[in-house]
Amino acid sequence: MTTTRSIALFVAAALFEIGGAWLIWQGVREHKGWAWIGAGVVALGIYGFVATLQPDASFGRILAAYGGVFVAGSLVWGMAVDGFKPDRWDVTGALICLAGVAVIMYAPRSN
Repeated sequence: MTTTRSIALFVAAALFEIGGAWLIWQGVREHKGWAWIGAGVVALGIYGFVATLQPDASFGRILAAYGGVFVAGSLVWGMAVDGFKPDRWDVTGALICLAGVAVIMYAPRSN
């Protein structure tokens, strides 16, 4: 498994999942309509496929690790798109989650 490829796939998955959820949020909560909702559904579907491209074959491990990427990515998305300003506890929590991702995905294993 190449770590760089795995990280790139996690980033792509986060963009599709968080972006898809955001599009649906905009369609429903901000009354932007069905086109936004539909685009969100498509993006969420693409996320599901991107997750399968991870080099590790363990579904549970990939989704558990992705949870940490989702936490950090959601905060970054909020900052970039919605003007969210995380506090030190948000940042600390995200860093803890990313440390968990590193342990779950990239710790040496004796398989």
